[in-house]
Amino acid sequence: MRLTWVQPEDLLPHELVASADEGREVSAIARRWAAAGGSTVPPVSGASPVPAGPELRALAAELLDECDALPAAGSATEPQALTEIRATWPASSGLPGGPPDPDRLHGGWLGRAVGCLLGKPVEKIPRPGIREILESTGRWPLGGYFTAAGLPADVAARWPWNRRSAVNSLAENIDGMPEDDDLNFALLALWVLETHGRNFTGYDVAQAWLDWLPGGRVFTAERVAYRNLLLGLVPPATALRHNPFREWIGAQIRTDVYGWVSPGRPDLAAELAYRDATVSHVRGGVHGALWVAAMTSAAVVASDVDAVLDAGESVLPPQSRFAATVREARALGAAAAGGDWEPVLDALYARHGQLHWVHVRNNAALVAAALAYGRGDLVRSICAVVSGGWDTDSTGATVGSITGALTGAGALPTEWTAPLRGRLRSSVAGFDGVEFAELADRTRKLAVAGEAS
Repeated sequence: MRLTWVQPEDLLPHELVASADEGREVSAIARRWAAAGGSTVPPVSGASPVPAGPELRALAAELLDECDALPAAGSATEPQALTEIRATWPASSGLPGGPPDPDRLHGGWLGRAVGCLLGKPVEKIPRPGIREILESTGRWPLGGYFTAAGLPADVAARWPWNRRSAVNSLAENIDGMPEDDDLNFALLALWVLETHGRNFTGYDVAQAWLDWLPGGRVFTAERVAYRNLLLGLVPPATALRHNPFREWIGAQIRTDVYGWVSPGRPDLAAELAYRDATVSHVRGGVHGALWVAAMTSAAVVASDVDAVLDAGESVLPPQSRFAATVREARALGAAAAGGDWEPVLDALYARHGQLHWVHVRNNAALVAAALAYGRGDLVRSICAVVSGGWDTDSTGATVGSITGALTGAGALPTEWTAPLRGRLRSSVAGFDGVEFAELADRTRKLAVAGEAS
């Protein structure tokens, strides 16, 4: 058995890539690793096929320590402290405030589930594979949940479904929203807010993970942070030790609820998201969390997607790589609205195709472009983002959350929402089988309590 996302020999190649992306000099470390027989090519799915021997594993751990000790790059343009990030925020968002419409909160929860469910079967399948699956069954361009009906055997063998997901996320199998980490983390954020209030800390988030999330239900940066917690580290140190996934997508998928309980206040939503994100992420990984929380804050009160995207950009360090990424992608999507989506994807892949499929920047670029392209329409937006590949269930969930809240549950297409049966599965204790309507009601109570405090 190979444990994923934690073995030193698997982490080091990812670390070399992450450090180089951040502008840190690691070429000498890479040469030492290669000379000892280590691979500098990161494993795609979290573990190398063959475990390293004890000497090579010990060297990997030593070199990870050396990477951790390297000076951080880009501190001037990518501040770490919340006080420095907050100093760039506008005095007012210009968005309407007040308690959010319950139907729009319900739409946010449903939209998040719909988008996630659409992307689940093709998670890890690259863009060309997604297109071949759809074309071979006469379903291109994407316009509904994936199905195995009519799929030729050779195409199925070439592009196998995500095995954990296909059993309950293909159209012919859907019976309620199946479990997914993109929903588990939203439930956990709700629990943290209900239990600790808006003044919760990173320690509260970390303890909630240990108490309520099985270790096998967390991945990449979250699994590393989970391991670091068990080693006795506390946030934010949990995000720093041997964590090459610190700028991947994990924190970005955890923060929708912080926006929904802060309607029209992207600044407050981003502050809540920051405390959660820094348990496992830094820099771009944190920026993604702030960005999504700010957008979901706007989505429950705004009238159009541009106001949502503006709110998201307002909380980002303006000179950061992440801010530049989403601004550029938004412009690409807006320019193509009403036209062909494929050239947008070609441009995004040319710009970000070197990044791992779970990295935050390429996926955020895809989200920004799809939102701008879809102009607030849930189906157009989630089909665009999922057809783009990369982390399909996570990007589908985020885009669905935002467009679902803009639309409201009552106006969402029933062919997309009816298969959910109004409920979802979860391994988070107390939430298995919970109804989306109940989640919306509990979220609104938190939003109202926040207005009163």
